[in-house]
Amino acid sequence: MILTKQYRCIHSASCQCTKGHLSEDVIFLVFHNLNWNPKLIATLSCVCKWFDDLAKRVLWKEFCRTRAPKMLQDLQSSGSHIVDGNWRALGKLLIYCSGCTKGGLFNSIQIPGHFVYQTRFSRTSGKSFLLPQCRTDVLYVSDPCEHLDQGEEGDVGFFRGIFKSFATSKVRKMLINKGAKFHPSEVCPYCKAKLWSMLQAEMIPQSASLRLGSYDDCIEYYVCLNGHMLGICTLLPLSDSEEASELR
Repeated sequence: MILTKQYRCIHSASCQCTKGHLSEDVIFLVFHNLNWNPKLIATLSCVCKWFDDLAKRVLWKEFCRTRAPKMLQDLQSSGSHIVDGNWRALGKLLIYCSGCTKGGLFNSIQIPGHFVYQTRFSRTSGKSFLLPQCRTDVLYVSDPCEHLDQGEEGDVGFFRGIFKSFATSKVRKMLINKGAKFHPSEVCPYCKAKLWSMLQAEMIPQSASLRLGSYDDCIEYYVCLNGHMLGICTLLPLSDSEEASELR
């Protein structure tokens, strides 16, 4: 991989890196040896704007390619540019459960966001979150991140996902045709773009709750302008989940 060498911080006059930086080639090799450790990439990004720019352009991209190679190959196929320029957002989506705050997207409870060690994203599962007329769209969705015993809310699950070629998707076209409104104050926790509520747009199929093992009326998710999806559900008790699975 050929990288442009830059030795001086060119982004901030107040940067403390007055003696210049290592070349991008060296940093690339260091993080390759560290297997693109996301916590170290995030730490490096905080040093100065030069390192932050390098992380956005190169390091997060390589992290995503290493963590989810098949998904990335599909997302970038057919001329799709859904992740180009959004590598940090995708990297965060892969490893971070956004949780929720009271008064935020999911009003009722407060669960801190946190990093997850590993999450499986499935294109097949994504079909269950799309109305029948939109199922030619491609959506990758994670398994729910379970937060058990949340008082009156019961067992809560958070899930997240990403569309391929969202700008030309049937979901986006339907949201626009319906005149769906953006959330008045909250934005996507991964890329800071505006969010559509799929619940308010009445675009959540029953198959979504069956896939998640959740109650029909206790599932909600949002989609942002960049095609990131995040949602919450109340999970069925294990025995009820098994019965629901038999009905699929």
